[in-house]
Amino acid sequence: SNNTEVSSVEENVSLKTTNTPPLRTPSEVLREGNGIIFLESTDRMKLPLLVLCAVESAARVYKDRPVAFFMKGLNDTNTEELKRLFPTLSSLSNVYFFSLKFEELFTDTPLQSWYSKINPQQQSYWTHVSADGCRLVLIWKYGGIYLDTDVISIRTIPKQNFIAEENSQSSSNGVFGFSPHHLFTQKCMDGFVQNYNSQIWGQQGPILFTRVIKTFCDLPRFNDKEDAMCGTIDILNPQRFYPIPYPAWRRYYEVWNKLPTFENSYGLHLWNYMNNGKISVVRGSNVLAEHLYKTYCPSTYEEILGSTKQ
Repeated sequence: SNNTEVSSVEENVSLKTTNTPPLRTPSEVLREGNGIIFLESTDRMKLPLLVLCAVESAARVYKDRPVAFFMKGLNDTNTEELKRLFPTLSSLSNVYFFSLKFEELFTDTPLQSWYSKINPQQQSYWTHVSADGCRLVLIWKYGGIYLDTDVISIRTIPKQNFIAEENSQSSSNGVFGFSPHHLFTQKCMDGFVQNYNSQIWGQQGPILFTRVIKTFCDLPRFNDKEDAMCGTIDILNPQRFYPIPYPAWRRYYEVWNKLPTFENSYGLHLWNYMNNGKISVVRGSNVLAEHLYKTYCPSTYEEILGSTKQ
């Protein structure tokens, strides 16, 4: 009887490889609630080096987990097209691209009423505000970890329900993780709508997070080296993602005599909005960012910096 078992297993294997898999939905890919989620809330399709590196580094660090990139500029496109657009990412088997459709995403959430009433053209920081809203809904809906596209992952985050401190005064919404339908993301969605003010930078992001977390506990004064607990939510200290604070963001683009080990960090936030294209990494420049690219996103590094076609 053993022989028949073996042959039926082999048949299954060959069936799997010959049929091209249908394009999968976010619900399928993220069903275990442990995905890593990135988003692009503008229509741009030509992604900067840092964004490609962020996604690749996450796919390598979290190799057993799905990495989902939701892009507004992506219509439901086919796999071949994606391979052409993002050669370095398409080769990674755990990276998935999805179209980011605001209306569809916000349906049946507290943000639906808000979105139906506002005029994006009249919002001062629409790109940021819409991205703030999307990340909340995505993590509420699917669970997992949200990462900004300027965070290079260097080791796994060993927590499930967490937010990260940017400094001792404020929480960041650039990195956070929760199980699906968690009370924290639920309260953030409610607060997003109730206290909506597009004129204030950060109102829908860090300010919102800092306000909501205070409803879970008396916020401890963070010292900059230890994580804290807030009810059942872990609060990660600034060293975890912000070892180089934003006033010093240029340090990533400088040559270091001795490379830092970042042994207390899970990821590195490269402060793209401070840099915003002012400084780019050049092959052989030996700056810290070049070393990070080489180490944590080697395919991106080779594809873009490895060739002379810059």
